[in-house]
Amino acid sequence: MQLTSFTDYGLRTLIFLASLPEGELTNITEVTRLFGVSRNHMVKVINRLGQLGYIQTVRGKNGGIRLLQAPTAITVGQVVRDLEPLELVNCSVEFCHITPACRLKERLAKAKQAFLEELDACTIDALINDNRELMILLTRP
Repeated sequence: MQLTSFTDYGLRTLIFLASLPEGELTNITEVTRLFGVSRNHMVKVINRLGQLGYIQTVRGKNGGIRLLQAPTAITVGQVVRDLEPLELVNCSVEFCHITPACRLKERLAKAKQAFLEELDACTIDALINDNRELMILLTRP
């Protein structure tokens, strides 16, 4: 399974925000520069993370973005569910004529469930806690 770049950058953004001191603001320009992604794409990612309640967006001269939830409360599995279209195949009868007798869809559903269960066991905090190498890479200049 391959995650979309939207989900990938959503996770990276949450990891970066979690690496900052609690409550500290950053901005989209800094995140965009850090990950080498277009500002337009990152604006969409940040907007969605804000709508979902993972981050807070603060408007104005001293505005920016910051983590809204504790990193220990954010599971990678839930973020993936919230950002990723998780339909592995289109099993509608209109699309696939073997759907009524297909056993593949059941296996794919089990695989997706196992994938998400593994990600549910991982929090954003677990990705950054005691990860000196990552913190060096995320350090602001």
